[in-house]
Order: sequence, then structure tokens, then C-alpha cells
Amino acid sequence: MEALTGRERARAPASPRSNRQARESAVAGHSAAATSLASSIMRQRGQGEAAAGSATQPSETGDVKLSLKREIGLTSAVSLIAGTMIGSGIFMSPEWVLRNVGSPAGSLIIWAACGLLATFGALSYAELGTIIKESGGEYIYILRNFGSLPAFLFAYTSVIVVRPAGVAAIALSFAEYAVAPFYPGCSSPQLVVKCTAAACIILLTLINCLSVRLATCVMNVFTGAKLLALLVIVVGGVVFLVNGQAQSFQNAFQNTRYGAGAIGIAFYQGLWSFDGWNNLNYVTEEIKRPEVYLPRAMMIAIPLVTCLYLLVNVSYFAAMTPSELLSSGAVAITWGNKVLGNSAWLISLSVALSTFGSAHGTFFSGGRMCYIAAREGHMPDILSMAHVRRLTPSPALIFTSAVSLIMIIPGSFSHIVNLFSFTAWLFYGITIAGLLYLKIKKPELPRSYRVPIAIPIIVLVTSVYLVLAPIIDQPQAEFLYVILFIFSGVIFYFPLVYYQYHPAFLRRFTLHLQLLLEVAPAEKNVN
Repeated sequence: MEALTGRERARAPASPRSNRQARESAVAGHSAAATSLASSIMRQRGQGEAAAGSATQPSETGDVKLSLKREIGLTSAVSLIAGTMIGSGIFMSPEWVLRNVGSPAGSLIIWAACGLLATFGALSYAELGTIIKESGGEYIYILRNFGSLPAFLFAYTSVIVVRPAGVAAIALSFAEYAVAPFYPGCSSPQLVVKCTAAACIILLTLINCLSVRLATCVMNVFTGAKLLALLVIVVGGVVFLVNGQAQSFQNAFQNTRYGAGAIGIAFYQGLWSFDGWNNLNYVTEEIKRPEVYLPRAMMIAIPLVTCLYLLVNVSYFAAMTPSELLSSGAVAITWGNKVLGNSAWLISLSVALSTFGSAHGTFFSGGRMCYIAAREGHMPDILSMAHVRRLTPSPALIFTSAVSLIMIIPGSFSHIVNLFSFTAWLFYGITIAGLLYLKIKKPELPRSYRVPIAIPIIVLVTSVYLVLAPIIDQPQAEFLYVILFIFSGVIFYFPLVYYQYHPAFLRRFTLHLQLLLEVAPAEKNVN
């Protein structure tokens, strides 16, 4: 496993020597112009104080070098994981898990298994994060282990589909709950819902572009709010159980479905609620003491969320029969109407806050994915740059926001979730295979944390099952479209990355965008 560092190392030279030299000369000229531009902006804005800090330092030649700050401590790391995981899923997915698996007991087993799988996946990623101390999550691990083409296909799929789809789905969930109190007794107009979701994404873009510290503070506040909301639901369920409301747990396994496809789809819906367990690996370069805080934050956040999810599902079944839950449409709202009565609006508010916080965490890590891929040469140069004063990857954040806004227009929650989960677990499996390769072939690599080899094997086998079972048992055209889209990235890889075809007008366009957005190339922060 050779560490590839820099844009040129992410590409394989394959053109005639003279053409390659011409391209390298052009890229070098562009880099020099970009560096000069960064220095000029810094001087114009009076950034002498920032240039003396830990994240903006002058090089030996006097040029300014930027890097993202290490602003994420243990509390913020736990908040990033838990805050992203606790979103729309636990308020919407229980209906879909029950619909696919058929029984309350089967549903609870699926939720417990999802939590265990997320924990095993996180432990595996923790070891990867201590070996490869770079931001980027799956992308950077696939790049270092399997090379440029697989990494590009992941970046291409993730930046254009997976991450924006996640943001769009959560923003739509936020909008549904946020506008519901204004339309009592009827469905909310789709135009209002989608406009509210768009406003949510735009607000998240502003917060994340302004400051990393502001973004982490917002994350901490919303994580606290959503934990409080889940505790209210848990306490309400305990009261129901104490009063003998346990009809749903009589013959709890009745009507359980055991088909491979049905269980796979149920896992998709349950795992959607756990999505975010890997988010910390996307911001490794921004974590204080990542070799310590990365595994520690995962071991705090994921078991905590798993226990809360199980208790919340028990509370749902204590307050509602399976038939009521299946017909509810919005499980948390139905629960609030039965348990809280006139105070049920508190649940709508809590769910709205929860989904907003989850969208924030997904957006925070999704923007970094785009930024890292651009830094490695797999996306346009402008997306690899950071704001010269705020030190945030604002171009990547703006791009992620734009694609998410487009996805809101035709978006459907359940379809987005299934396609997201299918694609995500395909690449999770590839990433875990990379860890097994490192454990077997490169055991001498330094790492501060080691996971037992049985754990990544379990995750790999499960990911293969989650990818293949729905295709074999319940084939859908959408899965074929996703696979075709992933491999369509090859069409763009060879001219743009392998042969490094960069039209001159794109370089000029990049320089103009740098002036407009006040951004400059950023260095890695792996010390």
C-alpha cells in the first residue's frame, strides 16, 4: 500500500511524454497562479494574524499555505456521530421495518442487529482511521488500498448521488414535520414542503461556510435537543408498560417474514436510522488527537444511540398496535397524539429539530467528501479550496448544497432511502475489504487501535448480503440504474483523470471563481 499524496499521484500517467510534460507545465502554471492569488487575497484582506496561526502558515518561499483547523474535540466528535445518526430515521423508519419484517419481535431484532452492525463497522473504521490519518472516509481508504479508478467511482457516485441524496431525504423529513402543525387534519402541500426543505439546505450551507466552530456548536446544541426528545418518548413508553399496556408483545413473533429480500429491505430502512456511524472518518484531519478521540467517540456514541432506538421502538409498540403503527404515516406524531394529547405539537417540534441536526451532520461530512476528492485530483480544482479567512471548504459545501437542492425536486423519501442504502453498503464492503487486506498483508503498519479480525469479516459478509439479497429476492429496476450510474463514471475517469485533459477555459474559470469566493488551495493536516 503506497501512500499517494497529491493530485498527480492520484492519476496514472499514460500519455506520450511530450503531451504529459505540456500538461504538467500547464498544471504547474495554474498552481503558481493560484498560490499567488491566495497570497494576494490574504494581503488585501489584512490577514497577517491568520497567517501566523496554526491553519495558515507561510511556506519557505513566502507563499501562504492553508489547511483546515483541528476544531473537533471529544464532545463534538460524539455529537457529530450521534447527531447525524439521530435524525428522521427513528421517527419514520419503524413503520417500514415493521412492514417488511411483519412482527414486533422481528422488528426489534432488526433494530438490534442494525445497531450491532453499525458498531462493528465503526470499530473497523476506527482502525482504518488510525492507519490512514487523512479525511475522506471510504474515499481515501479505497484510494490508498485499491487505487485511483475505484476511488474515483466512489467519489463520482458519492458526490453526485449518495451524499446529496442523504441531505435531500433528511431535509424533506424536516420539512414534513416542520410544516405539519400548520396543516392540521390534512396533508401538507408538496410545494410548501419542498420550499421548506430547500430553505433548510440553504441555511445549513450558510452555517457551514461561515465557521467550523459555529457548525460544531450548532451540532452540539441540536444533539442535546434530540436526545431529550427521545428520552421523552422512552419515558412515555415506560409509563405505558407499567400500566400494563403490552398487547403488542403478546405473540410478538406472529406474522414474521423470513424471506432474504424482505429482511434485506428491512435492514435498509433500519440502517438508514444508523447512517452517520462513519461520519467522523470524513473529518479525521479536523479532529484533535484522532488516534485517541476517533475510536473513543465511536464507542460512546453508537451504543448510546442503539439503546435509545430499541427503547423508543418498545415505546412505540407499547402505545400502538402493529396495525396502528403501519397506518400511522408519521409514527412519532401518532405516538404523541395518543400519549401527550394536546401537547403532541412538542413531538413535531422535536422531530423537526432532530432532522435539522441530522441534516447538518450529513451536510458537514458530505462537503468534506467533495473537498477531499477534489484535493486528490478526482473533482474540479475549485472544490479542493478553502476560504482564506474562515478556513472552511466553502466551494465543496456550495456544490453539495446545489446538488441536494436539485434532488429535492423529484424526491421520494422511501426510494431515496433504498437507493442510498444499496449504494452505501456496496462501498462499505469494499472499504472493509481494504482493512482486511491491511491486516493480512501489512500488519507492520503503525496503528494505535486494532480490531479483532472477526469483526470486519462479519461486516464484509453482511454488506455482501445487503447488496445481493434484495437484487436476487426482490429485483427492482432502480438497483440496475444505480449500478449503471456507478460504472458510467469510467467515461469521465479516463479523459479527465487518467489522461488529465483540462481545457484552458476551465483553468481561467477556476481563477475567476477563486476571486469571487476568496478561496485558495489547502494543504493536508495529518500531523
